[in-house]
Parts: sequence; structure tokens; C-alpha cells
Amino acid sequence: MTQLGEAIARYHRILEHDRDRNTAWMGQLREQMQSRNLMVNGRPVSPVLRPHFVSRRQYSNLVAAAESLWSAMVRARALALSRPQIMARMVMLPAEKMLAALDPGYSLPEAASILEAEVNNGSLHLTAPQADMPHGVVYGEVLADLFYDAPPVKEFRKRYKLGKPGSGKPLLASILRVWKDFGGTQQPNVGILEFNQPFATIESHESVLLAEMMRGQGLTAEVVSPDQLDYRGGVLRRGDLTIDVVYRGVRAHDFLMRYDLTHPLVRAYRDRKVCVVNSFRTEMTRKRAMLALLSDDSLQELFPPAERKAIRDSVPWTRVVAQGKTTWQGQTVDLVEFILKNRPKLVLRPNEDSSELHSTDGRQTDDAGWERALGVALRHPFVVQERVEAHPVSFPVDNYGELAYRDLKVDVAPHAFLGKVRGCSSRLSAAQGGFSSLGGLAPTFILESK
Repeated sequence: MTQLGEAIARYHRILEHDRDRNTAWMGQLREQMQSRNLMVNGRPVSPVLRPHFVSRRQYSNLVAAAESLWSAMVRARALALSRPQIMARMVMLPAEKMLAALDPGYSLPEAASILEAEVNNGSLHLTAPQADMPHGVVYGEVLADLFYDAPPVKEFRKRYKLGKPGSGKPLLASILRVWKDFGGTQQPNVGILEFNQPFATIESHESVLLAEMMRGQGLTAEVVSPDQLDYRGGVLRRGDLTIDVVYRGVRAHDFLMRYDLTHPLVRAYRDRKVCVVNSFRTEMTRKRAMLALLSDDSLQELFPPAERKAIRDSVPWTRVVAQGKTTWQGQTVDLVEFILKNRPKLVLRPNEDSSELHSTDGRQTDDAGWERALGVALRHPFVVQERVEAHPVSFPVDNYGELAYRDLKVDVAPHAFLGKVRGCSSRLSAAQGGFSSLGGLAPTFILESK
């Protein structure tokens, strides 16, 4: 058994050794999550009773691969900005391209970004990047603080050393560095941009926690909606609040579905009167079509050796779904015909996540369902990816006050700030895809023997 396997088995034995004590702790944990604003619509942000452990070696490999991939994506984005034929392959709205063309007023890369990846035996398999809305950064740190001193974890720490890969401080530091590069001299007032929602979501709730964290560091920070913004006299405002920095928790695509390019935020951004973090250029990095660029055989010579290796090892074969020819393992194939014939080893994914369009795993549907999914993919922006085998992990959960175990899929998301990884978070979902009430996050620790 591996070190991680032994550690997980030991943690489970701790939970099972004194069920009465741990039943009491489960109740306390729910109360603590309530008091720390970690409940959304009555559900805990983290549904599990065990942290997700990664070994020091896994974490080091994760950092090296993620930083090389971010460097490659910045390079590909610059290529798209300079070559219209490459930009066309990003499958963006015309207004998205116009926003991407605007100079944000600073030269630094993304202040904050994450990768969604499967990690197994130290290997990283990327499924999607998220450069403009790195959700999970704040939750991950608060959850790690909450679990670190929990009774079963304290008992576990007698045998193992745990490192907390927190990201709150690097996030704030990177925002302030971007602000300084923008030309800011005083402490900025920060507006955390979120849509008004009829009910709380995990993402919008995290923005409230981020504002609290910023205020704890002496910044003026408020969650603001695009509807509340006004731009007059070269100043962006929300009521009496002058906004210097907008931390963008809204996708450009979703923003442009509701507003046009005359919106106060866009005008202030164009005039360089507000520092938008992350800039609208990072919208390109969030599209799954970016992975199609990275895995395109014809573009590999544009990347240095370290980036080519990271792409080869971590990015699954990805193509934008369209009629035409492409390459597969050095062979030229008709893409649509190839997708139809290779259903079990492929996944169709929307170019960006949305509530209207969904992924289809070829192994979990039949030929008729796959043909229908391909029809949707040909009418909407979609990519096809080589299937990354999921490796469900058993987690203890609170099943109405009783200890139970459930198999869950874990995506480890490294957090990068100005291109450097400083921590990670773990996202949970149903092992077989689809909705699960056990979705959410798990606190993440780096595990080492004492």
C-alpha cells in the first residue's frame, strides 16, 4: 500500500474507533461551518469528513506542470492576439474579441488563475483552465483552517505532518502588484464584481468571504453588481464608493449576454480609469479551445521544450468540433467521422461551462445519444477531448448523523498567482458525473511522514 493509501486508511480507522465522539464532532463541524459562512442554501461547502491528501512529490509535480502550462497558455494567448487566424480558433463572440484587444493598462499576467485537473499517481491531466474566476481559493483556505484543529485531524497529526497550501495572502499580494503596475499609488478601493442572484451560489458566497478577507487586511472592499456601476468624470462608482480595482467574478461571455460595450465598466476599462483583475484578455485562457491550440501538432514548435513536455504529459488531445480534417496520433482523419467511430474514448465538452450546454461522456451513452450530442456540438461552440480516466476516491460523509462512505471524483486545482503556483484546492463531484448533493470542495493538505 502506498503512503497515501496507508494514511487514508489510518484516518478512517480514527473516525471509526470512537463513533460516539466523532458523531458529536460531526454536529460541531456543521455548526462551525454555519458560523464561518461555509453553508450555502443549507448545504455545507464541504460535504466530507476527511481532507484530501496529496503527497509532497505529487504537489511538486503539480507545481512544475501547472507553471509550465500557464506559461504555454500566455504564449498561445499572445499568438492569438497577434494573428487573426489563430484568434478565430478560440471561438469567441465578436464583442469578446474586442474586449480582449483592449490594453488593460498593466503588463503582468493573470493575478489569479486555476487549472481543473485529474491527479493520479503524480500525473496531471488537464480538463479546463479558469483564468478569470478562480473560485475555491478562499474556501480552500478557510476549510483547511477549520479542519486542521478538528479532533480526528489532530489525532492523525501525531503520525503525519500536514502542510496547508493556503492561497489567501498570495491572492491579495498579486492583486496589489497588478494595481501598482497599473500605476496605482494608494491603497485601492476594490469592487468584487458579481451578478445579483435570486439565491446564493457557492461562487457568489465566496465573494462575500473574499471581501471580508480584504477588509481584514485594511482594504476597502465591497461586492458589487454590474447594474450598480456608474462612470462619470473619469471615475467608476457604486453609489458613494469610488472603485479603483474591479476583481472580476463574472465571465466576459455572461457579461456580454446582458450588457453591451457601452456599459460603465467597459468604458472605464477602455479609458484605463479602473484596474480590472483579471483583465478581459484572460477570457481566452478560460476557453477549452485554448487546449485545442496547445495540443495542435502544427503549433508545437512555437513552445520551448519544457512547455512542450508539460503539454504532452498533461493536456489530453483536444479539438474544436467542426467539419474538416485534423490529426490523431500523427494520422490525418475526418474529425466528425472520427468522433462518431470512437465514442468510448472521447468526451464532448462545451467551449465554456454554462447552464444550457453540458458535457457528454462517450462511455456513458449509446450510439444514438452520442450522435445527438455531436449534433448539438456542431451547432454550438464545443470541443472534443480524449477521455481522461476518472479514479474515484472513497470519502467519509455525514449521512444524517451517521458515518458513511461515498466514492467521489476529485479534481485538484492548483492556484497560480502571476504565473506562480501558491497552493491548491480539491473539488468534489459524483463519481459517474451528473448532479450530486455531495458536490463541493474538500480541504487539501500536503502529507508527509514525521
